[in-house]
Amino acid sequence: MNDRCAAGTGAFLEAMARTLEISIEELGAHALAAESTVRINSLCTVFAQSEVVSLVARGMDSRAIALGVHEAIASRVAGMARRVGPEERVVFAGGGALNRCLRQLLSRKLGLDLTVPEEPQIVGALGAALVAREE
Repeated sequence: MNDRCAAGTGAFLEAMARTLEISIEELGAHALAAESTVRINSLCTVFAQSEVVSLVARGMDSRAIALGVHEAIASRVAGMARRVGPEERVVFAGGGALNRCLRQLLSRKLGLDLTVPEEPQIVGALGAALVAREE
């Protein structure tokens, strides 16, 4: 995204995990354990954190909140991907690809299987290094 907006990125997931007081590694499994979901209306990290704090204070199940966070991100990313027009194969790279819930939701929303590299969190850096080497 950019240095002023984490919406739809791993940084957004990290912030939501901290707000729910669970680790980023636990967040996806926590969301997948939900029996229902809660709609998260804001993708602005600051506003979404406030929304999550409010939902927790109202006694909402943190698993449902976590699933709502994942749904919001998957919907946003799928919408952006649809503008490009994926047809057959989608490679899901970055740290978010390590999150099983996000992978499942994004695959479902796109109606495509996702290819996840063995170490998806380093793919961007590897690509940048290869481009730099060529130049």
